[in-house]
Amino acid sequence: MPLLELRDVRARYGPITALHGVSLTVDEGEVVALLGANGAGKTTTLRAVCGMVRTAGQISFGGRSITGRSPENVARLGVAHVPEGRGLFTELTVWENIRMGAVMRGGQKALRENTERILSYFPWMQQRRDQHAGTLSGGEQQMLALVRALVSNPKLLLLDEPSLGLAPTITRELFAIVKRLNEEEGLTVLVVEQNAAIALETAQRAYVLEVGKVAVAGDSDELKRHEGVRKSYLGY
Repeated sequence: MPLLELRDVRARYGPITALHGVSLTVDEGEVVALLGANGAGKTTTLRAVCGMVRTAGQISFGGRSITGRSPENVARLGVAHVPEGRGLFTELTVWENIRMGAVMRGGQKALRENTERILSYFPWMQQRRDQHAGTLSGGEQQMLALVRALVSNPKLLLLDEPSLGLAPTITRELFAIVKRLNEEEGLTVLVVEQNAAIALETAQRAYVLEVGKVAVAGDSDELKRHEGVRKSYLGY
């Protein structure tokens, strides 16, 4: 049974339909990438999972329907969302932002149990814990947003455009950490990413969305060889 399953999911913003029947699955312990051009429906797919947009169709998490549930309810079930733009509290310190992530699931107990383990992947952050989040570099802010999501010990991590605005070296570092977390801790990830090459290197499988529908799906190695994917997203 998939950890996450979308069946014929449709979503709209007012009169504009953004998803036209998206179906996909994410198995436990898997990294799955969502690729596609701007406006293809990638971010809306993550918002649909989180209950942030009105949907039709069926969304299941851990074998239970979460269609129509509130974002708070979905988060408590173990879905952590790192939105495009990071969503940090820039006026709060690094440590205060991390604590906000732990509040959703388990409070102080979750904070104690998970923070030391998660911060071992980001050793620089311990020394910066009293620094205001708004004074961090873009890459550091993205990593803080990731830590804040991970300290809630999620069953599923949703990452929306984590490379946006980052230098290539920082992007590679960020995705290397995500891959380590998947391999060493079994972290399950659904990632929306414009950089198709690095997404396919990190993910086991991928879906390509075009105008709110799944156009192509398959193993990452298979998609790297797919002529349409190569020409449109990989540049060769």
